[in-house]
Amino acid sequence: MLANPEPYRRVIGRLLYLTLTRPDISYAVQHLSQFLQQPTDLHYQAALHVLRYLKGTPNKGLFYPSHNDLQLYAYSDADWGSCRMSSRSLTGYCVFLGGSLVSWKTKKQKTVAKSSAEAEYRAMSATTSELEWISHLLDDLHLPIQLPILMHCDNRATQHIAANPVFHECTKQLNIDCHYTRDKVLEGFLQTVHVPSQEQLADIMTKPLGESQHHYLSSRLGLLDSPPISP
Repeated sequence: MLANPEPYRRVIGRLLYLTLTRPDISYAVQHLSQFLQQPTDLHYQAALHVLRYLKGTPNKGLFYPSHNDLQLYAYSDADWGSCRMSSRSLTGYCVFLGGSLVSWKTKKQKTVAKSSAEAEYRAMSATTSELEWISHLLDDLHLPIQLPILMHCDNRATQHIAANPVFHECTKQLNIDCHYTRDKVLEGFLQTVHVPSQEQLADIMTKPLGESQHHYLSSRLGLLDSPPISP
């Protein structure tokens, strides 16, 4: 345990603020923020590693084109039982309006999932809620949304559960609110689409990645290097 945890807490507080514009550090910051009470030197070194990454990418930022369509779509993902302390899974999602990233999140699930399909389905439920909120916001702004909204997922089991209205034995352990996704599919509000794992953009929110894959997914999110501003 660090003798003085205040520097660690200040660093994590600033990193949490920075995730509002840098989704590529969401996964790391989510993990590090769990140790604010009793951080160790290893946690502090990991936080410094994130700072070194940011120092090496000072011009990277989200790009929002001036001309864009209004097609809403999302990527949903979960990392099953990734927390070594609680065995809880991580929910991660990215929501796009046209080619622009407008919402993203990395968050530990409230309960332990008994299967990877259950963890993925809980992530889909959280993504569905976010999509419905954004669609209502756009409706208030009188901006038409094309339905169904596409949700990309790399787990075929969850797609089958969401598309099949028949209640199965394997879904009994899920909370009722998770079946919210299935209702939205049946209503025509949502359509699930399978995406290969290497093209799953929400992976960057839920698991550690190699350097090349991390940079590839960051660019797909719209994080681009801007030219330095002249003094």
